[in-house]
Amino acid sequence: MDFNLPRRVEESNKSTYGRVLNICGSDYMSGAAYLSSVAALKIGCGYSILCSTDRVIDSVAAKTGCVVFSPLERLAEQIELADVVVLGCGLSTGFVATDIFERFMKCVSPDKKVIIDADGINILSKNYELFKEKGFTNLILTPHPKEASRLLGVETESILSDTKAYAMRVAERYNCVAVLKTHNTTVCTNDGRLYTNTTGNNAMAKAGSGDVLSGMIAGLISQGIGTYEASVLGVLLHGLSGDIAKEQLTEYSVMADDLIRYIPEAIKHYSKSN
Repeated sequence: MDFNLPRRVEESNKSTYGRVLNICGSDYMSGAAYLSSVAALKIGCGYSILCSTDRVIDSVAAKTGCVVFSPLERLAEQIELADVVVLGCGLSTGFVATDIFERFMKCVSPDKKVIIDADGINILSKNYELFKEKGFTNLILTPHPKEASRLLGVETESILSDTKAYAMRVAERYNCVAVLKTHNTTVCTNDGRLYTNTTGNNAMAKAGSGDVLSGMIAGLISQGIGTYEASVLGVLLHGLSGDIAKEQLTEYSVMADDLIRYIPEAIKHYSKSN
C-alpha cells in the first residue's frame, strides 16, 4: 500500500489543512469527544471543532486548549463550514442524541464528507429511510461487527464468518466507504476497492480506540485526501500507533489516548517505508 501522506507546505496556515467538525459526546461519554477531536489535530488538520452539549464542552475544555468549541445551536452553521464531519463518537442513543442526528440529516448537504461512527451508526440503523432520502455521496461508515449486524439486519456471528463479504454489503447498501473494524480491519468501497489491514494488536482492544480512528481519518480528509485513501491510511497508521505503543507499554497497558501520543512515531515509520 503506497498512498501518500498529505503534503505539508511552508507557506501555509491553519486553514490550509482543513476544518474537522466533531458532533460527538454525551453527558456520560465526554471522553469519546475528546479523543476524536484531538486525534484529528494530531494527524495534521488545521481546526478541530467540537459541537456538543455544554457539559461535554466543559469536560473537554478542561483537558485541552487546542480544540475549538461550538454550541449545538450553531450546528447547521458549523456543518456548512466544515470540510469533513464526524458524527456519533460517544453520542449515546437517547432523545437528545436522536434529535441531534435528525437535525444533522436535515441540514447536511448530500455531498458533504461525513464519517458516521459508534452511536451514530446505531441511530442510523433505525432510520434507514431518512438516510436513504439524503443520498450521501462522500460517506464513511466505521462499524465494529455488532454495529455492522445492526446496519444489515443479520447476526453478528454471520458478520464474523466473512468480514470482507459483509463489509462489501455495508458499502453497497449505504453507498459508502465501509471500515469494518476487526483484528484485520477491512476497508472497501461499492466499486470493488478493498484493503485488509495488517497493523494493530490486542492491546488496542480498549474503549476509545475507535474514536481515535474516526478522528484520524477525518484529519486526513481535511488535508485533501480522498475518503477511501484516508480510510486506508487512517486504519494503517492507527494500527501502527498501537504496535508502537504496545512495544513501549506492553499489551496490557495501552489506553486510547496512548494511540494519539504515538501517531507521530507511526507517521515517521510509514514515511521511512514509503
